[in-house]
Amino acid sequence: MEAHDYTEEERRQLEAELHTEILPGTEVMADVGSHHFVKGAHHTVLVPQPSDDPNDPLNWSTGWKLACISAASLVTFSQGFGPLALSPMFPAYIKEFNTDLAGAVQFTGICILALGFSNFIWVPISTSFGRRPVYLASQLINLGTSIWRARSNTYGSFMGACIVNGIGAGPAETIMPEVIADIFFLHDRGKWNTLYWVVYMGSLMVGPIVSGSMTETVGWRDFWWLNTGLLALSFLMVVFMFPETRYRRALPDAGHTHEKANSLEKKTRESSAENIQISDTEKETNGIQQVPTVDSALPNATGLELSETAQRDPWLGRGSPGKWQWRPFQPNKNPFHSIFLDLWTPWRMFAFPIVEFAAFVTSWSCSSFLTINLTQTQVLAPPPYLFKPVSVGFTNFAILVGAFIGLFTAGPLSDWISAKLTKRNNGVREPEMRLPAMIPYVIIMFIGNVCVAVGYQDHWSWKAIVIVGYTCAGIQVAALPAMVGTYAVDSYKPVAGSLYVAITVNKNLWGYGLGKFITPWTEEVGFIKPIMTNATLCTVWCLFGVLFWWKGKTFRRWSKDSSVHRQNAL
Repeated sequence: MEAHDYTEEERRQLEAELHTEILPGTEVMADVGSHHFVKGAHHTVLVPQPSDDPNDPLNWSTGWKLACISAASLVTFSQGFGPLALSPMFPAYIKEFNTDLAGAVQFTGICILALGFSNFIWVPISTSFGRRPVYLASQLINLGTSIWRARSNTYGSFMGACIVNGIGAGPAETIMPEVIADIFFLHDRGKWNTLYWVVYMGSLMVGPIVSGSMTETVGWRDFWWLNTGLLALSFLMVVFMFPETRYRRALPDAGHTHEKANSLEKKTRESSAENIQISDTEKETNGIQQVPTVDSALPNATGLELSETAQRDPWLGRGSPGKWQWRPFQPNKNPFHSIFLDLWTPWRMFAFPIVEFAAFVTSWSCSSFLTINLTQTQVLAPPPYLFKPVSVGFTNFAILVGAFIGLFTAGPLSDWISAKLTKRNNGVREPEMRLPAMIPYVIIMFIGNVCVAVGYQDHWSWKAIVIVGYTCAGIQVAALPAMVGTYAVDSYKPVAGSLYVAITVNKNLWGYGLGKFITPWTEEVGFIKPIMTNATLCTVWCLFGVLFWWKGKTFRRWSKDSSVHRQNAL
């Protein structure tokens, strides 16, 4: 149960029972004393606690949740598919627009920069009017820019399409994590956030594979017509499969510590009273049973299982979207207030150490992949490799395979480690419990960078560079950003969207700089210094995970009274 799901008095009672401080981000994952919570499969306490509203996205059936996450995933994939698909097409653009390699690389760099800052538009809209209008509007913009790219005849026109495409593609980096937090419980978020990152990064890997093949066979313009069709399909899926997931939850009233506004809590107390049976002997003697704190359970309460959960929340796993959730947007009484908060909050989040940690690890982890994307044509097209565009594109299969390895290992490993450490901690989960799962992926990240840097410089066999180096890049880029992003969201869930704006701005600023200078830098000094500089910085930021494992709760204590924990009433 999350810190904002109970009153101040209840929080003090839980702290006394558990002998631990409950801060924002700290979740109680077991029944404690007289506090009983709604549970899911395997008697897992659900965090956050769902309401008893059938339209609550947390209560939706599995089918509705899968439909929703499928539509969101295709939006994320389609918005990332085009912007970074340009690498195998660079020779065609150099010829078509009479430019050089550095000029062609700028198509990618400028798009990345616009993409990062565009979320100062999309996230306020998401918070004020919902996730659905963001997906609908952004996909319409992307449809237009894809047609624009396909019909461009000059360098300036194509660059303009790249800029507007960057603006339209911004939601790919921020909205799906909000959707995941809207519809899934805490114990499942690790794998779903990893899926998000694999879908997004996978689009950046699949794009060059397809574009390289199409450029060589049917021409680069046809790739953008294919992209247009993918965006149109995604738009239709949002229309028919993606209801609004933003759901405002009432915060407990500090002035009424014995009564919640949410009827769920009333049902919880009533159900608990009905299910706690007191023996006749205890009634006669007025005896009181002592309950050891570490047991986190009441005597004679072993039957408090799924049947009682059904009484508390009869719609859990059976709910569905209401008609109001299919509107193009949700009304907001104070839209300008919400928009102002969302414009200011991302900058404010940079003052939070946990957000800085997540932003820096994500930025340099993604740059390890971006380095490959921007240099693969530069390295593999000339001698001794002499790869054609289609072959350059196919090398991204290695990165994609690595990303799937990361998908099937990172999320489950993160959730498993968190669950084990929670059990050892008497049912109290701290966000920092995810961090040890980073260790193997930091090692893989460094090995992959060494293989690519030295392999490029010394002209190793392409098999070693691609199979080892590119695969390692895919594994780590699917794992590390997802883990630190989940850690940050667990700590500051009410501002998940603004948090990802801060991360994205940081990442894309560095990505733009890397895109602008990587080509002349490698031509001047070779590949080892640029690539290993990036790898060393990524390693340094990841090593800060040790500090956050040790002092992360202290950093959260510094911000426990911040208004960000009450923002959006989530």
